[in-house]
Formats: sequence, C-alpha cells, structure tokens
Amino acid sequence: METPQSKTQETKKVFRECGACSHTFAHILNREFGHPDVLAEVALNPLAGGIMNQGQQCGMIWGAALAVGAESYRRHKVKDLAVAVAVTATQHLVESFENRSDTVNCKEILGYSLSNVIGIVRLMLTTTIQGMENSKCMNLAEDWAPEAIQSGKEGLEEHIELTQKPVSCASEVVRRMGGSEEEQLMVSGFAGGLGLSGHGCGALSAAIWMKTLNWCRENPGKLPPYNKNKVTENVLNSFKELNGSEMSCQKITGKQFETINEHAEYINNGGCEDLIEALAKS
Repeated sequence: METPQSKTQETKKVFRECGACSHTFAHILNREFGHPDVLAEVALNPLAGGIMNQGQQCGMIWGAALAVGAESYRRHKVKDLAVAVAVTATQHLVESFENRSDTVNCKEILGYSLSNVIGIVRLMLTTTIQGMENSKCMNLAEDWAPEAIQSGKEGLEEHIELTQKPVSCASEVVRRMGGSEEEQLMVSGFAGGLGLSGHGCGALSAAIWMKTLNWCRENPGKLPPYNKNKVTENVLNSFKELNGSEMSCQKITGKQFETINEHAEYINNGGCEDLIEALAKS
C-alpha cells in the first residue's frame, strides 16, 4: 500500500525530472486524470518563476490550471460549460494554494525576485546550501500536490448554471493564435489573472504557453530554453509595450471580476482588445 511518505517522495521525484514547477504540476494532475500530455506540459516551462521569472503567480498554479482546463474539455461536450467549469476549478486551485502558502506570488514565496542575475544566483546558492530536496519550492510542492489534486477535482465537480455565454481572455488569445478548441479550453481558467483572482495577466501566460507549444512541435525532443528565449521574450515585450511593468489584471483593467459573467461582459465590450490582439500577433 502506498504511504503518505512514498507519495511525498514521488512528488519530489517528479519535480526533479520535470525541472520546472509549472511543468511538474501539469504532469501530476494530468496523470491523476489519466491523460498525460507531454508537449503541453513542457510548454509550461516559461511560466515558472511567476511568468518568465517575473515573480507573479507560482508556476505550480499555472500548471495545475492547465490540467483542470484540459479535464474540463474532456468532460463537457458543451464548450461554454467547459469554460465555466475550468474557471471555477481554477478558483479552487488558487484558493487552495493561497491557504497553503499565504500568497500566490513567486516573489513573495521566495522572498526575492528572480528577474535579475542577483536573484538567480541567490536561488542557486540557497538551493546548493540547503539541498534541492529541502528547498522552499520542493517542500511546497510536496505539501500542495495532494491538495491541488483534491481542490481541482472539487472544482470540476461543482454544479454550474450558465446564465450567459462565458468568455475567457486567455482562450481568446489562443484562438486568435490558431489554437485548437482543446487548446483554447486548456487555458480558459487563466482568465482574469488566473481564475478571476486579478493577479498576473492570464492572456499573457496563455500566449507564452501557445508560442512555446508551437516551438516544441517544431523542435521535437528539445526543451525550450529558459534564458534568451526569443519566442517568449517577444511575447513579453509586446505585453510591456502596452502596459509597461504592470502585470496585474486588476490594475490593468481597473476591475476585480467577481463572476465569469462580469469578465465576459468586459471582454465582449472591448476590454483588453488591444492587448489580446497584440499578444496574438507577437
């Protein structure tokens, strides 16, 4: 019989093999649902460090959210319902993660930024001294993995009554980038700064993921580079040309979306149109 200890060791083993927290949690949840998707999981690598080391939401949440989005797509033939369920399940993930770590942001978890050389060196030194097995990220991963699975499943099971057509900014970006219906649904929970939480832009993360997924398809067997990745840097630069250094959905939109209907109305009325179009073309 599998013990809690063996379950813990398995999470750390997966993390070591995957390398990136975002990749790790998509891997874990996809296999929990019985549907591995290696390319989609690897394409999440740039979201580690809080969206390309920008210190936004922890990559663990992005990875888990992609997995529940994929599962929602498989469970629901009606696309609108699949979107709503994916957003709801992502809300469960965000709440669970914040309960575990007291914050969703990578920078606050680590206590410093990875957006510069000093931060990267500090992380490397700290990891070397403590040992990878005892790092903050490894310990958080082992603690949250069973909770992520549970909260994701609970969110997917929540009953939802549709009162209007839901819209996800993240799904819209992927649609304009030529993504399939499944790919659009996979990122749908990213909406509104990840599950409508108002944090780092979900449309940005969706565009980074889609660009990286295409790169992975064009470069089979290779891992997307962490540093000097022109593909993802172009996406981030396009985003910053419109918003400067501000990445918070709530601050960019001036809104805190309480429901998916509020988010849909905002997007349908032209909200973030310039941003969505710029990301899609980046």
